[in-house]
Amino acid sequence: MGRKRILCIEDNESNMRLVSRIVEGEKHDFTAATDGVTALAMVRRDPPDLILLDINIPGLNGLELARLLKGDATLASIPLIATTANVLLGDRERCLEAGCDEYLAKPLDVRELQSILRTYLT
Repeated sequence: MGRKRILCIEDNESNMRLVSRIVEGEKHDFTAATDGVTALAMVRRDPPDLILLDINIPGLNGLELARLLKGDATLASIPLIATTANVLLGDRERCLEAGCDEYLAKPLDVRELQSILRTYLT
């Protein structure tokens, strides 16, 4: 399995560091954006193999960004993994309804994230 490019859209520095360690530990390339507008431009310019999407980001929020990405035929096939501290009833459904393929609650479970990366990238 070759190296894949993972885009992490996250505005919290410690979460970003954790994700980058996991992604690099899995031998993939890590790229990052801290807001929705920047992320959208990055994805359109150079689509990654998988996107880890924090729902609470500045600019375009994660749900709006998910809808835009899934509504674009050239980008819709990129796996979109929501990561969020919103774990109230209905939050998971909202993420999936917006087009996210998977939902991970924060604090992130390292093994769960590794398993999702392996599932979607092999």
